[in-house]
Amino acid sequence: MIEVFYKSNGQMEMSQSAAVFSQLTPDMVVWIDLFAPSGEEKRATESFVGTTIQSRAQAEEIESSSRFSETDTAIFANTNFLIPGPEEYSMETVSFILTDSGVLVTLRECPLRSFTDLQRRLLAFPKFYPTGYIVFVSILEQRIDLDADMIELMSKEIEQFNRKVSLGEDINEEFLLDINQLQENTMLVRENIVDKQRVISSLLKSNKYPHSLQPKMNVLLKDISSLINHTNFGFERLEYLQNTVVGLINLDQNKIMKIFTLVSLLFMPPTLITGFFGMNLKLPITGTWWDFVIVLVLMLLSFSVILLIFRKRKML
Repeated sequence: MIEVFYKSNGQMEMSQSAAVFSQLTPDMVVWIDLFAPSGEEKRATESFVGTTIQSRAQAEEIESSSRFSETDTAIFANTNFLIPGPEEYSMETVSFILTDSGVLVTLRECPLRSFTDLQRRLLAFPKFYPTGYIVFVSILEQRIDLDADMIELMSKEIEQFNRKVSLGEDINEEFLLDINQLQENTMLVRENIVDKQRVISSLLKSNKYPHSLQPKMNVLLKDISSLINHTNFGFERLEYLQNTVVGLINLDQNKIMKIFTLVSLLFMPPTLITGFFGMNLKLPITGTWWDFVIVLVLMLLSFSVILLIFRKRKML
């Protein structure tokens, strides 16, 4: 699907057909959004802006030259957008092309809330978005705000986990797996934010990007630095919480093993006595039925002595 946002008689119009390019000039177009486009839509866009659009495989490469590059007529930037799921997050790579005429071209393969919200505002308040450069900055602002919301939600989840541990609620293997999944999500968020930091830093070094937008870009970098600090702190809390849970589980296991060990030690002397006197021989005591009573007394006496020793040493 293609959505072309262009200026017409002081208003912002939107067309979902590549045929509209025949009626437009580059200085009229603000934003061309390619959402899982067909080959025909991509070729029509490339012909209109006069540059080649990167393939998905090229956009997903992690080399610096693939994440940000420049030509004589355009700036190419690729960055990841985080998509939250019920349990785990996923990354979606979005490609941006900024031409010298101020046209922004975006290429994506899935719906993104930041794009949808900005498209509504673009049609409602066109005077605030005169060029594709401003649209690009607005997309980053919207995306960073959403990343901040995700970090806030993860902080609340960490608080809930911490409260469960403090209250001594059921802590088991599933609880540890939940903490591990939250750690993975935190690392993904941090990776996603650092990727945007790299793109913005590269843009600030570019001579093609309007210097009038530099203050906004600097503010975005400060926001990103703050979010990175929050994610680092959240990850440290999760690591500390994980160590605490593992320690509690080890303590419970040690208590269980201690009980088994003490029970074994308590019954060791009676077992030895019964094994000795249970042999198929006459008991070497009186040779009467009193021998059974004597053996029983010895068993109880040995059990009591060991029990007293453990209690005296506070091992029970």
